[in-house]
Amino acid sequence: MLLAMLAVALPVSISAAPAPHDLLPAPAQLAFAEGRLPVTAEFSVSLRGHDDARLRAGLSRALRRWEERTGFTFARTPQAEFVLASDTSRAALVVECSAAGSALPTLGEDESYSLEVSPAQAVLRAPNVVGALRGFETLLQLLQRDARGWFVPVVKIQDAPRFPWRGLMIDVCRHWQPMEVLKRNLDGMALVKLNVLHLHLTEDQGFRIESKTHPRLHELGSDGLYFTQDQIREIIAYAAARGIRVVPEFDMPGHATSWAVAYPELASAPGPYVIERGWGIFDPVLDPTNEKVYALLEDFLGEMAALFPDPYLHIGGDENNGKHWNANARIQAFIREHDLKDNEGLHATFNRRVRDILTKHGKKMVGWDEILHPDLPQDAIVHSWRGPTGLAAAAKAGHAAILSNGYYIDLCYSAADHYRNDPLPADTAIPLAEQSRILGGEATMWAEWVSPETIDSRIWPRTAAIAERLWSPRDVNDVADMYRRLAIVSQRLEETGLNHERNRPAMLRRLAGDGASAEDLENLRIFVEAVEPVKGYERGRYHAEHRQATPLTRVADCARPESNTAREFTVAVDRLLGGARRPDGHSAAALQELREQLLAWQAAGLEVADLLTQRALLGRDSAPVAKSLAEASAVGLAALEAIARGDARDPAWRTEQFTVLERAAEPHDAVQLPALGAIRRLVTAAAP
Repeated sequence: MLLAMLAVALPVSISAAPAPHDLLPAPAQLAFAEGRLPVTAEFSVSLRGHDDARLRAGLSRALRRWEERTGFTFARTPQAEFVLASDTSRAALVVECSAAGSALPTLGEDESYSLEVSPAQAVLRAPNVVGALRGFETLLQLLQRDARGWFVPVVKIQDAPRFPWRGLMIDVCRHWQPMEVLKRNLDGMALVKLNVLHLHLTEDQGFRIESKTHPRLHELGSDGLYFTQDQIREIIAYAAARGIRVVPEFDMPGHATSWAVAYPELASAPGPYVIERGWGIFDPVLDPTNEKVYALLEDFLGEMAALFPDPYLHIGGDENNGKHWNANARIQAFIREHDLKDNEGLHATFNRRVRDILTKHGKKMVGWDEILHPDLPQDAIVHSWRGPTGLAAAAKAGHAAILSNGYYIDLCYSAADHYRNDPLPADTAIPLAEQSRILGGEATMWAEWVSPETIDSRIWPRTAAIAERLWSPRDVNDVADMYRRLAIVSQRLEETGLNHERNRPAMLRRLAGDGASAEDLENLRIFVEAVEPVKGYERGRYHAEHRQATPLTRVADCARPESNTAREFTVAVDRLLGGARRPDGHSAAALQELREQLLAWQAAGLEVADLLTQRALLGRDSAPVAKSLAEASAVGLAALEAIARGDARDPAWRTEQFTVLERAAEPHDAVQLPALGAIRRLVTAAAP
């Protein structure tokens, strides 16, 4: 029934915006017209229809953000609340909300809204408060300024999400992430219309939630770094005020070291156990043949079910390597005696028992791909980290599913990679009858390589591209335009309090050392903006010695996951080599733009190589990359010179330059140069 309702709720016929705009995510339907609605200090708002505290709080947050952007101070009451106009015909903005909607956000809730802006008035209509909150975020992004002042363009918008489950998973276990991290990221999520905060709360490296039924879990498994139940209630309320659900994850039966630290007798191998301080897949796993396991889970999950109001609870269920089960003769005997065939059968038995506990407490189960089994209860949701095959298998088996493969933002892939990753692409192998089971997806922020100082830079702004993929129509897919709008929404995200850009200058000053000059810092900035961290799971190969307490203050931590300057350089190279030429050769302006960037990289690379080697020792292992940047830039400059003169170089020269670039491609200190492919194309053009 739920899936049928969700299918009906999804837009049936929507199209991309026909004209350029700065909105992200893009609305389902949008049409601009001539004209503008001025925004001045006298801007007034009126509410029509349903009115409640959540709606007013959302409106107040929106108006405050406009105040901070414009410098205006809108009218307030003596109690410091924004004044609302009683005469809707005179208000600059009318918010017409039909009903409250659910007291707490729910899966499948109507999030639609319409916005009609004329030169005289803007009217926002929504069926409920959550729809109005989504509309506020669109209105905030429409604000523009020119020589005449601030304004909102005349426009008509009809909008609703493509998928009902649009989430961000934050791992607070491997590296602890406190309340302020979650709150500022909830504000960012609201801005781009994400609606699920998935909290990964237990892991080999930490048990991060207070249990009053079994306090040993957080007392022994957290190093004192955990959320109290009152803090969890505060997070849930903060999220609900923004139309965001909170779904907890308690990983079991694997990833269970922190459980076993407190209760070693519940594990599948003898203890004692200690909290893991490194990264990887570890052996500790709960013992599904031990009835005491289920007794504890009955207490704990019942306690958590009462604490978290969302109907869904995530049990993890992934990456059990089976070593401790295989080594336990009693467990293997249990498998044979109960005709379970193998460890997968035992895992399925465990999942059924857990599902029964959750059902008793009014919850539905979510788990990673590994929970999928012929005996998996039908109402369980499969969360796929394995990709389209796993998603299709879950849907075929009759399960609702959500996608995270392709949205692992911790792996530092580009926004374009995430943007092109669609849960239901045009060529999907999932039959039409099963597509309604695909609920959406989640960006996943695993925390091996992030601290509270750096986590925002790994989440934002790339997660905004994922948010658009999950909200907007499938045919909103222009990568270049996404990047144009992403740069704008990144500034709006900063205005909500996110630190994805704000923390970098301080990190660079620390990296450079106390004696660094302004010139040193500028060269270091140019260098760090030209590099990227290595991709995928490669960082562990370069920093294998890193542990939970190791400071994350290296060049790889300062660099953006995706270098804007390298991407823009690549686009400029493609434009130069692929565009129409003048009769006398390539565009002089295009050549000069590339030449200036290469000269800046070359100079900064030489200076930073010396800085990191001689003085800024915190980054000395990255010095070879700085040297490589200078050398690769010299290759690019030589190629540009040949292209500008129309002087084709010989194959021997090309081979020599490729050798330099191949050497420069070797990462050091988990840092690499992303512009090398574009420089290689310049060499090829110079020596065809």
